[in-house]
Amino acid sequence: MGTASADSPRAASPSPARTDRVSFSRPRYNMRVASSITIYTDGGARGNPGPAGSGAVIYDGGKKVAEVSAYLGIQTNNFAEYEALILVLHKTAELFGSPLARPVHVRMDSELIVKQMKGEYKVKNPVLKEKYTRVKMLIAESFPHISFTHVRREKNAEADALANAAMDRGG
Repeated sequence: MGTASADSPRAASPSPARTDRVSFSRPRYNMRVASSITIYTDGGARGNPGPAGSGAVIYDGGKKVAEVSAYLGIQTNNFAEYEALILVLHKTAELFGSPLARPVHVRMDSELIVKQMKGEYKVKNPVLKEKYTRVKMLIAESFPHISFTHVRREKNAEADALANAAMDRGG
């Protein structure tokens, strides 16, 4: 009992490295290496309900890579806000692939939609529930690293301009 065998952890001399061990680990996402994607969205309706439009801008790092803008017909403001989010999530998945490993930061001036997406508010309107469910499905399919932040209207000027341009085109 006084001597340790070569296989013992108490061996006097180090054993040669074993090459038959394989270790698997989940790749870790290094947020400092890859840039994040930032999305600004806005929707609006003139009359609520009224002629409605959605707009959004996608930034990769600090560089603008895409814009979306759509006239939605006669709709409510909240419908237009959700539709802007759906349109831009589709465009983002189209541009960057799915699922997207990089973080995505959504900035909106609709505090209601942001709080609903964070689970802080319930979605009660049946039409908006459908939109909310669609957004949640898109997130589950393509955006494992997504966050939502409410921003003041003046910080969302580009998306607002695109939503207004859409309303001008259609109504």
